[in-house]
Amino acid sequence: MGLPAVGIMSMGDMGSALASMLTAGGVEVLTDLTGRSALTRTRAGEASARDAGSLDALVAGCGLLISVLVPAEARALAEDVADAMARTGAHPVYVDANAIAPQTVRYIATLIGDAGAPVVDAGIIGPPPHPGGRRSRIYCSGPDTAPFEALAACGLDIRRVGGAYGQASGLKMVYAASTKGTTAVWTQLLTAAHALGLTDALLAELAASSPVAEELIATVPQMPRRARRWVGEMEEIAATFAALGLTPLVLEGAAETYRQVGRTPLADQTSREPDPPLERVLNTLAAQAQAEREGGVDRGQAPA
Repeated sequence: MGLPAVGIMSMGDMGSALASMLTAGGVEVLTDLTGRSALTRTRAGEASARDAGSLDALVAGCGLLISVLVPAEARALAEDVADAMARTGAHPVYVDANAIAPQTVRYIATLIGDAGAPVVDAGIIGPPPHPGGRRSRIYCSGPDTAPFEALAACGLDIRRVGGAYGQASGLKMVYAASTKGTTAVWTQLLTAAHALGLTDALLAELAASSPVAEELIATVPQMPRRARRWVGEMEEIAATFAALGLTPLVLEGAAETYRQVGRTPLADQTSREPDPPLERVLNTLAAQAQAEREGGVDRGQAPA
């Protein structure tokens, strides 16, 4: 179909899903599996993504590079890619599709732009896409998003929202505040009710008075395996709000909720295991909260 090879960093749930969509559409997909886990290698193989062997080879071998990884790693990867561009002389289009604040994207756009490469700001909303099935909405912005929008030929739902860096990422931030931020609140209130012995009474009241409660409660058991990754995302949303003169405290609290979940064995689960039942989640979180209260755990600690 004439599309250039696409590099994807890294092969997590979303990255490997994007790779599957692209390879199914006839596009060559490269990645760098240096130091990556066995599960990451499995995902890459299932998506028919080829290991370039190094970051330099990846940068030199693709026409477009998509960064989609843990939010806290977005800056570091961009800095490494800029260095790789300087070493190789290659300048693929750099698509930052991470859940990061608009000001973080603008930093990355300046960094990569100074290295000589075009940049696209992107924000992914929805679950990982699947060939012939569900599709995420991928919003993009920037001066020239056409090279990225061309990937829509592979079935990706790509929507341009404007010409400025920070618009696509900003949309992702405010949307994620409404979903993952809300899940943090529900996690807290359900854990509190459990600790007070009021779970049954609360669920009965919610069933009678809140038509959306069942759907929101269902997000809680799906959350623990994502909790450590969501800490950085909540911090990026908090930074987004702070830059606008709004309080960051709500989302900083959400980050702490996920940080606490990340200190439990629940967070060790992978996406290939079934989600734990709600009762187990609440038992574990209530016990963790009590242990931390009694042990004086520093709320600023990073997840284990």
